[in-house]
Amino acid sequence: MTSRAGALNKAATLIEALPWLERFNGRTVVIKYGGHAMTDETLRHAFAEDIVFLRYAGLRPVVVHGGGPQINAALARHGIESTFTAGLRVTTPEAMEVVRMVLVGQVNRDVVGLINRHGPFAVGMSGEDANLFTAERKPAIVDGLPVDIGQVGEIVEIEVGAVRSLVADGRVPVISSIARSDHGEVYNVNADTAAAALAVALDASKLIVLTDVEGLYADWPSSEEVIDRLTTDELAELLPDLSAGMVPKMEACLHAVRGGVPQAHVLDGRVPHSLLLEVFTDQGIGTMVLPS
Repeated sequence: MTSRAGALNKAATLIEALPWLERFNGRTVVIKYGGHAMTDETLRHAFAEDIVFLRYAGLRPVVVHGGGPQINAALARHGIESTFTAGLRVTTPEAMEVVRMVLVGQVNRDVVGLINRHGPFAVGMSGEDANLFTAERKPAIVDGLPVDIGQVGEIVEIEVGAVRSLVADGRVPVISSIARSDHGEVYNVNADTAAAALAVALDASKLIVLTDVEGLYADWPSSEEVIDRLTTDELAELLPDLSAGMVPKMEACLHAVRGGVPQAHVLDGRVPHSLLLEVFTDQGIGTMVLPS
């Protein structure tokens, strides 16, 4: 009886996924991959399985990844100090060489390799490829004033032709958040920001940002109650009071939804298969941002 009950529970879970399968079949979903989910071996494999599941379920996943922990470790090995201003990495020319090497040559290859254990799906790209991301130098804003933080860029133009071609061919683009300027300078672009801009440019149905918290807390640090959903106007009100680490993620959600993406989500990437829980269950997890 126990095994039969378990089988019935599995069937119920599959049926619960049916309306979401219908809704998102053939739709593009942009997933920002980063944080603890990138460094824990079990979570890395679970993420790759989730991406392949989405692909087989008829969705069109596009992955944009960061690599903060890997970059920190590589900079330390090269004797370069990691410093942040307003949540953005200060990127000297020496640091930029390491950032580019790690994101394009190490992290991107790792993610592509994990996904491709399940089939010939993932294709690695940098934002430099086919002029995907064109950026301009971006200062950090501290107390209302701009502060130069080196080779950190803000995306000003996106050329999505190569990504659309890969998606149409059934591939899963895996994109590192490096960009070039019109003058050939290479920039480090915040991966949350890059994912949001790409979601808008691709007319994606969802932006999903994986992070290392359960979602957006209602009154952090005095409360650990997660806000299930909120509108862009409500989020814009909260932004000035958020912790520095959450600002780029929530700004990304705000930018995506105001740019036409129907919904954006912040999920706890420490939960195995959090992607599937969000996309295919009625309750979902994390925080969802909707248009006002």
